[in-house]
Amino acid sequence: MDALDRVVKPKTKRAKRFLEKREPKLNENIKNAMLIKGGNANATVTQVLKDVYALKKPYGVLYKKKNITRPFEDQTSLEFFSKKSDCSLFMFGSHNKKRPNNLVIGRMYDHHVLDMIELGIENFVSLKDIKNSKCPEGTKPMLIFAGDDFDVTEDYRRLKSLLIDFFRGPTVSNIRLAGLEYVLHFTALNGKIYFRSYKLLLKKSGCRTPRIELEEMGPSLDLVLRRTHLASDDLYKLSMKMPKALKPKKKKNTSHDTFGTTYGRIHMQKQDLSKLQTRKMKGLKKRPAERVTEDQEKKSKRVKKN
Repeated sequence: MDALDRVVKPKTKRAKRFLEKREPKLNENIKNAMLIKGGNANATVTQVLKDVYALKKPYGVLYKKKNITRPFEDQTSLEFFSKKSDCSLFMFGSHNKKRPNNLVIGRMYDHHVLDMIELGIENFVSLKDIKNSKCPEGTKPMLIFAGDDFDVTEDYRRLKSLLIDFFRGPTVSNIRLAGLEYVLHFTALNGKIYFRSYKLLLKKSGCRTPRIELEEMGPSLDLVLRRTHLASDDLYKLSMKMPKALKPKKKKNTSHDTFGTTYGRIHMQKQDLSKLQTRKMKGLKKRPAERVTEDQEKKSKRVKKN
């Protein structure tokens, strides 16, 4: 049995809190990413990992030492690092003659590899090479995907889902206009993926809504799709399953139209319309003869009951 798989009983309160943080929850923690350098990574791949780590901070772990492993052949080392650092996302960089400037991006489910996609770096511009101001650490980015391949091809569709998982950051309930500081733009065109990062500048426009300008911030990557290791449809569906406690309870007797208006149905007891108070008008007043006949009917009913 693996040392990380054994049931560990905490001996201190600090260890107990540490283990409670890693327990399964209804609302899971923010997904952390680990960035691993292969045994033969060159300067380009190393700088790519550093730049991605700068975008992911503080929700990332950068391994500086080289790790000799091949994710598509043996995944045990990745699963070990996932358990050790409590990370569900990973990026692995390597370089060799057959696959130069290689990146493998993937995600875990229950500390086992769910799916991973191999990308080749054809062109790279670092954060250092673009001399301008950068965004502060921990800023949540806006993600834009352009290209029909992201909606048509299955490999690109999974890649889009994987990139959203990797860069989305924490889930927030409210958005502040000044908090929208940078954009990550992914374009799929002619078999390549163009990854660009822009800083958002809010300029004066003379009205309430500011004028928006984009300034390239870096990093900039031209990527090409190589190998893929995708989860089966059943396993992928299982990983996306929502707990019953989080599912919204169905409200009875309510319906919505196409415009989002909510309609409710009310169930009431049967009303006696003869006792309904109507508007008093002279034309609706009863004549003396009608009143006499009504009084006689009431008296006859009382006599029959007796």
